[in-house]
Amino acid sequence: MSIIIAENLSKSYPVAVKEPGIKGTITHFFRRTYRSIKAVQDVTFEIAPGEVVGFLGPNGAGKTTTLKMLTGLIYPTSGVVRVAGHIPFKRQEAFLQKITLVMGQKQQLLWDLPALDSLKINAAVYNISDKEFHRRVGELTEMLSLEGKLNQPVRKLSLGERMKAELLAALLHRPQVLFLDEPTLGLDVNAQVAVRDFLREYNQRYQATVLLTSHYMADITALCQRVLLIHQGKLMYDGSLDGLLERFAPYREIYVELAQPLSMETLKLYGDVQLLEGRAVHFIVKQDLLTRTVSQILANLEVIDLTVTEPPVEDVIARVFQAGVV
Repeated sequence: MSIIIAENLSKSYPVAVKEPGIKGTITHFFRRTYRSIKAVQDVTFEIAPGEVVGFLGPNGAGKTTTLKMLTGLIYPTSGVVRVAGHIPFKRQEAFLQKITLVMGQKQQLLWDLPALDSLKINAAVYNISDKEFHRRVGELTEMLSLEGKLNQPVRKLSLGERMKAELLAALLHRPQVLFLDEPTLGLDVNAQVAVRDFLREYNQRYQATVLLTSHYMADITALCQRVLLIHQGKLMYDGSLDGLLERFAPYREIYVELAQPLSMETLKLYGDVQLLEGRAVHFIVKQDLLTRTVSQILANLEVIDLTVTEPPVEDVIARVFQAGVV
């Protein structure tokens, strides 16, 4: 049974239209006209308990609007949405106990107080006993490597430590469903890795369901086997990350180490040469020509090493969004 269900989910906003000039301003003041902006259009998907799903799309594609409908922060214009057996926009207490929303650009911890004080407030809100509070804080503190940090004012924590503390606060009530909107935004590489490792361990330990948006593709490739692609409010793809690469990658990359250097003219007979440095060559080859090209290279050239790789997932997804169709 799915824990998240969205059927033909849509959200439109009325936007006032104003003509230029004084006449337009006067008309706008007395008699406004509106046009409808469709932020999300007929989005349908289901997510099973324990899944970690990446939710991808360019800025303005409708990702955050969808997350806000799934968490009950805004009403859908039309469609059906259920999360953990509840209708989100009713904002029932039982529903709020089962979900959390983490937005990388927002914070819930009080800036001038130690993080532990904010956590105590959260514990009171969710009716967590003192004994259970200390047990959960200790467990999450160890998982997040935050020992000795929670008694410091939040403003004195590094950005990475602050994000970890935000995650701890968001997960203190042990929700079943995690909605994560850019949780590694602005973090350095080491902090990003630490957050990913924590989310992976948390998912495995508690079988929590995760819907993750991120502009860092390393987050998606490290955590998600399934991805949803949304563009201009419409769901363009729902499937495995491997399937996306297999379906939409138009080429493959071949890295060759030769026994001796060859001229660019000779190498171009085998494919589009992207890089030539001494005996190292980087070819770009159309996917349907890959087998024949590799066979020709091995038959005609003195090869020490040859590796075939897929293009970066960022390039593939960018091409999907540019095409606008799936």
